[in-house]
Amino acid sequence: MLLASLRDYIEQLRQEGLEGLPAAAPPPPTPLAQAVLPRSPAAIPALPSEPKLAGAVPATASELFYHYPGLERCADLSELREFIGDCQRCKLAPHRRSLVFGIGDPHAELMFVGEAPGADEDARGEPFVGRAGQLLTDIIERGIGLTRSNVYICNVIKCRPPVNRNPEPDEVAACEPFLFRQIDLVRPKLIVGLGTFAVQALLKVKTPISRLRGNWHEVRGVKLMPTFHPAYLLRSPGEKRVVWQDIQEVMKLLGLEIPARGGAR
Repeated sequence: MLLASLRDYIEQLRQEGLEGLPAAAPPPPTPLAQAVLPRSPAAIPALPSEPKLAGAVPATASELFYHYPGLERCADLSELREFIGDCQRCKLAPHRRSLVFGIGDPHAELMFVGEAPGADEDARGEPFVGRAGQLLTDIIERGIGLTRSNVYICNVIKCRPPVNRNPEPDEVAACEPFLFRQIDLVRPKLIVGLGTFAVQALLKVKTPISRLRGNWHEVRGVKLMPTFHPAYLLRSPGEKRVVWQDIQEVMKLLGLEIPARGGAR
């Protein structure tokens, strides 16, 4: 009798929220029809779990920012950069020289998202400044008729992978909330995804870029046009014609005049 009363008392304390109490014996199974959740599901933060459907993105702030509390309170890009700080959140940190955040108009209508910084970007702390960056500048200025300061440019990964290897899944996962917050803060009208890894990270798919490019997609409520990465065009200059076709679709939606003959060469 005394033991039973003591157990009832401990269980009452536990239900009132006291911590550090010994674990109670599991209760007998409750019929499914009578089962009651201990909390409202809305009060339980969503956890990253199963892969999402193609083209899907995190649906709620709690899911997107689960690992970085306070990220959702960053009101502009400067606050976001301050929040990221001297990031040590993944294994790339010890190998980088610079954290490459992003550059351009913080309220641009057009946003370019690449894969990861290279050696030149790591040295200067700015995205797309090497040979591939010069080609991107040609696409923006000679093709579209804007300047780099008119658009916003960033990468999925903010730190250079060693010897420019492909980003690994855990590295993408560590940086992904920062990228999506950048998109939310800039709120561009259109995004151009540059290359396989950038587009696959944005859309949560494994589809090859050759099948994705040339067609409109959507990420976080923003239209996305996938196309080849400028570094690929340096190796395969014949594909510039295809990229120019993609860029013309972007220009149409932006209401920009397409020259009779033009495009990055």
